[in-house]
Amino acid sequence: MTKQHKYTLQVAWTGDQGSGTSSYDAYSRDHLVRAANKPAIEASSDPAFRGDATRHNPEELFVASLSSCHMLWYLHLCAVNGVVVTGYVDDPIGTMEETKQGSGRFTDVLLRPQVLIGAGGDLKLAERLHEEAHAFCFLANSVNFVVRCEPSIEISTI
Repeated sequence: MTKQHKYTLQVAWTGDQGSGTSSYDAYSRDHLVRAANKPAIEASSDPAFRGDATRHNPEELFVASLSSCHMLWYLHLCAVNGVVVTGYVDDPIGTMEETKQGSGRFTDVLLRPQVLIGAGGDLKLAERLHEEAHAFCFLANSVNFVVRCEPSIEISTI
């Protein structure tokens, strides 16, 4: 039997500047993303689409979600396989193409995790576990484009 998980949250538009959506430039793209018992995320659209550059946009959150999912699977697999990770930073890059009609789609996400493993750690195993993490990642399995991973792994000298 397959387990099913549901994720419930609220996205609330906060950008009415007095005249609603009476015209394309009459409203703010600001909104809040809320989940029970968690701080709200102040969001907007990308500045290219009249958004507030000081707020997170859906595209950034999408790329961050792919990165986070991979990282969490990787850390889990390292823990159960005896690889001690002491540092993990990813600087992912997402590429989205916009059509002439204004719609668009992501065509590529590149994960670039920089991982530090404990002294005496198995570098080959640490590298292989990135491949396994990718295969398990819920989000990477849900998208219709390639999610690539180019990890950099170092062994601590301490």
